[in-house]
Amino acid sequence: MPTNVLVPLLGEGVEEVTIMKWLKNVGDSVNELEPLLEVNTDKVDTEIPAPASGVVLSIHKPEGQPARVGELLAVIGTSGEEVSGIPASGVRAADSMPVPQNLTPETSRLTPDLGFISPVVAKIAAEHGVNLQEVTGTGLNGRITKNDVLKFIENRPQTADRQPQTAETPPAVHHPSPTVAPSPLTPDTSRLTPDASSPDTLLPLTPIRKSIAAHMVESKHTSPHVLTVMEADMSRVIAHRAAHKEAFARDGVNLTFTAYFMTAIVAGLKAFPMVNSSWSEAGIVLHKAIHLGMATSLGEEGLIVPVIKNADGLSLLGMARAVNDLASRARARKLQPDEVKGGTFTLTNHGISGSLFAFPVINQPQCGILGVGAMQKRVVVETDELGRDSIAIRPMVYLSFVFDHRILDGASADWFLAKVKETLEKWG
Repeated sequence: MPTNVLVPLLGEGVEEVTIMKWLKNVGDSVNELEPLLEVNTDKVDTEIPAPASGVVLSIHKPEGQPARVGELLAVIGTSGEEVSGIPASGVRAADSMPVPQNLTPETSRLTPDLGFISPVVAKIAAEHGVNLQEVTGTGLNGRITKNDVLKFIENRPQTADRQPQTAETPPAVHHPSPTVAPSPLTPDTSRLTPDASSPDTLLPLTPIRKSIAAHMVESKHTSPHVLTVMEADMSRVIAHRAAHKEAFARDGVNLTFTAYFMTAIVAGLKAFPMVNSSWSEAGIVLHKAIHLGMATSLGEEGLIVPVIKNADGLSLLGMARAVNDLASRARARKLQPDEVKGGTFTLTNHGISGSLFAFPVINQPQCGILGVGAMQKRVVVETDELGRDSIAIRPMVYLSFVFDHRILDGASADWFLAKVKETLEKWG
C-alpha cells in the first residue's frame, strides 16, 4: 500500500512550512528515515524524513511553495504501483508517522515535559517501545536527540518479552484517476524581471526575507518604539575575559563578549521584572522564565534569533556554551523550529559590523530589545573619591535599549539599562 508523506507538526504554533528543496525526485528509491526534503519555517530549515522505504511515486508540492500542517507532500510505494488521487486535507500530520505509546499524535512533537520531539526520534521510539520519559536528553536545554534514543535502546536490559511496537499507518484511499506529479519542481522564475526592456532585475523574496519583512512591519504597527542610549566602560569585562578565555577554551567553549552582554541582561531583568513582559489587552503579562533571544546574522540572507531558554539559570560558562552552540547551528541551518520561539527579551550585537549605535525593532510580543554597538577606545573624564577629574582612555560601548512605551516609561527603561551598564562596569 502506498504511504502518504504529510507535513508534520514541527513545533508549537507552526502551522505552515515552505518547501525549500526536494532531496529525492519521482522514481527515486528512498529508505525509511532517510531525509526526503527540506522545509523552512520561521527562518529555520528542517529535514523531513521518509516515513517508509520504497520509491517516490509522486510529489504534490513543488519547491518554493507553502504547505500547511497535514497537507500531502508526496507518496511512497513500490515501483510501478499506481497512485490514486489522495485528498490532502482533513488528515493529521502525525498519521503518517508512528509515535510512542505514551505520546498521542497531537503531542508527539511538542510536550510540556519533553519539549520538541523530532519525527525521527518519535519514529525510533515507537518502533522499539521506548518511553521517552525515561530517556535523558543531551541536546540543548535537555532536548532528546536521535543518538540519545539509540544509546538508550543499546544500553537497556534486553528481555524476551520485549518486542518492538509499531503504530499502524492508515491505508491510502484510492480513486480511479491517477495523480500527476507537478513538474518541474522549481519555482517559476519567469516573473523575476518586470519588463524585458528594463535594465533592473527583480530579485525573488526568500522565505527568510519574507519572514523578516512581515515581523518588522508587524512590530512597528503593534507597539510604540522608544529609544534610550547609555555607554558602558568595558575595561573590567575585557580584563576578566583575558584572564579566563584560556580556561574556557579547555572546556571547549569560546568566551565571547556576547556571553557577558547576555549575562548582564539577565541581571537587569531580574532587578526590573517589568522589562521581561508582554502587552495584552487584559493586562501586562510578566514572564517567570527568562528566555533570551540572540540575533544572529546569516550574511546577505538576513538574520535569525535563536533563543536561550531559562538563561537566568546559567553561569557565564553555561551562557557562553549556549551562545556558541546556537550561533554555530544557526549559521549551519541546524536549528529546530522551537529554538527560535518563546523569547522574552532579545539582544542584537550590531557592533560586529562596525555600527556604533542603532534603533533596533522590537521582537514582538516582547517588551524590548537591547542593541550593542562596536567597542571603541575613547577619551573619557573620570572623577575620583575627592571629586578630582582626570582624562583617561577607556574601551567604551553604546547600549541602545528600544522599549514598548505601553509597558515602560522613560524612567523605568533607564533603570533597567543602568543595571545592565553597572553589571558590565563592575564585573568580577
